[in-house]
Amino acid sequence: MLRPLLLTALCGLTAAGDRPNILFIFTDDHAPHAIGAYGGWLSTVDTTPNLDQLAAEGMLFRRSFCTNSICGPSRAVILTGKHSHKNGFMNNGNQFDGDQQTFPKLLQGVGYKTAMIGKWHLRSDPQGFDHWDVLPGQGDYYNPVLINKDGKRQVEGYCTDIVTDLAIEWLDGNAGGDEPFLLMCQHKAPHRTWMPAARHLNLWDEVDLPEAPTLFDRHLDDASPARFQEMEIDRHMNIVYDTFQTPFEGWDPAAGFANDGSGFRNLEKMTPAQRQAWDAAFADENAAMLQAGLEGDDLVRWKYQRYLKNYLRCIRGVDESVGRLRAYLEEHDLDDNTVVVYSSDQGFYLGDHGWFDKRWMYEESLAMPLIVHWPSVTAPGSECDAMVQNLDYAETFLEMAGAAIPGDMQGRSLAPLLRGQAPDDWRTSIYYHYYEFPSIHRVARHYGIRTERYKLIRYYQFGEWELFDLLADPDELRNVHGDPAYDRVTAGLMRQLEDLRVGYDDDSDVSVMPADWQAEFRAGR
Repeated sequence: MLRPLLLTALCGLTAAGDRPNILFIFTDDHAPHAIGAYGGWLSTVDTTPNLDQLAAEGMLFRRSFCTNSICGPSRAVILTGKHSHKNGFMNNGNQFDGDQQTFPKLLQGVGYKTAMIGKWHLRSDPQGFDHWDVLPGQGDYYNPVLINKDGKRQVEGYCTDIVTDLAIEWLDGNAGGDEPFLLMCQHKAPHRTWMPAARHLNLWDEVDLPEAPTLFDRHLDDASPARFQEMEIDRHMNIVYDTFQTPFEGWDPAAGFANDGSGFRNLEKMTPAQRQAWDAAFADENAAMLQAGLEGDDLVRWKYQRYLKNYLRCIRGVDESVGRLRAYLEEHDLDDNTVVVYSSDQGFYLGDHGWFDKRWMYEESLAMPLIVHWPSVTAPGSECDAMVQNLDYAETFLEMAGAAIPGDMQGRSLAPLLRGQAPDDWRTSIYYHYYEFPSIHRVARHYGIRTERYKLIRYYQFGEWELFDLLADPDELRNVHGDPAYDRVTAGLMRQLEDLRVGYDDDSDVSVMPADWQAEFRAGR
């Protein structure tokens, strides 16, 4: 006779034999290559010990991608299990229709307590949650305003710590009873502009972080939109707003385009003690930089080091949050029956291709981190190479909970993969569509297909294409569209791409812009 623990594991249940609790920890703009467990050129920097431990105890997904690399749309896809054109939230200017079907509502229907705490970013009040406490818009790193059903309030402290405190406070009152829970703990960090907690301001002060191998990529053979964006560390990263250089004589607040002054304004909301710690951390470096009179590549490298250090310092705060939440589960005997999921809304450019931000279908912004710890179900230290998307999260949570998966959802449950299975009919390609143009950073609309080896992208407003052979060119430095050697591959991918568009019922307008509009775009500012 099988022992009970083994029997429940074989059945895909948890050790306790109950429907599992689900703790979904979600961040904004956390690139997979800024997590130690994923390896890569930043892996020598000890940034994420708690996330690395989570990966060692669970499953790390190597080919995890978004459907639309921008904050709000990614969140809407996760809630609905539907592509942007189906859930109605295609860019950050939209407002999410909370009346539609979402997985938290469906979990409520099968007896789950549900809570949403932290960054919501969908321009509507959350629905499907018994409790919610969210940041307005992007929120602030220091002393943020929070909104719940009773109204607004300002909370003193650092945002990542506050969100974690509120999540633990909710667990104190709601975890451990007869009803399982879904807790969505969603952080602002490490979103622009990058403001670490005071305790992390001096991390890596004495070292130079590794340099992105493609930091000085000039995009000479890419489609033209790649050269006319506004997200370069060189030309577009504002020296004061983005790197917190002290304002100096001759500084132009408008320099850089696509500016975000929210962090600079947040400095004025700090308490005297917070501001003193902040200014002390950067004053000497700022003065030395101005005295050095840096220009050209030297200035790019200075901005890069300051930006990347602050970005990783923000992530250290998130990593500590993961550790605190997991410690709470263990201390309260909840860890054996709680699935812990870590993800972020998309990837991010960490100087890759000379850029910051996201939006593109290139790997650094297409890829999402996904780490899942499902006790007694997922083998510790396992990795999955199957192609998955944020489109699959809703279906996964529903299957974990034993709830029915609606037929109009467009993704697929990852539960079989988490159980170590390899379904023969798993997808061999993914579909992507980015809509937010014209808008900040001036990234052209595009859609495309990624297979295990190739990526085909169509910038339909400009009538241009890109094709990358990811096996021969993993850094996507050579656009081979139009190369006769790839004609057969191109034709096949075009057919597959159209099949995906039809299969996902994407009837979005993909017309070419008038020639004079294209010329105005390429002329820049």
